[in-house]
Amino acid sequence: QIKNTCYAKASQVKGIRAKMVQVMSDLGTKGDLKSLVKELISAPIGEQIEREASGIFPIKDCYIRKVKVLKKPKFDVTSLMEWHNDDSGA
Repeated sequence: QIKNTCYAKASQVKGIRAKMVQVMSDLGTKGDLKSLVKELISAPIGEQIEREASGIFPIKDCYIRKVKVLKKPKFDVTSLMEWHNDDSGA
């Protein structure tokens, strides 16, 4: 009999979490905040995490639910106004 559910061991969970952190930090270091938000909203990041972690444990339905900012971005008034002007035009 094949089980319908299966649970990962603690070491596997740690490995999967490390892969997720690695993928997310690689994504966060390249580009600016605006491109990061667009990239996080799209689904390919979850699929990329599934592919990266499939060697550790088979994962399905991987989605980004929450993102934690570790370092505050530099505040620039001109870029803030640019964001608001872009949103009003869309």
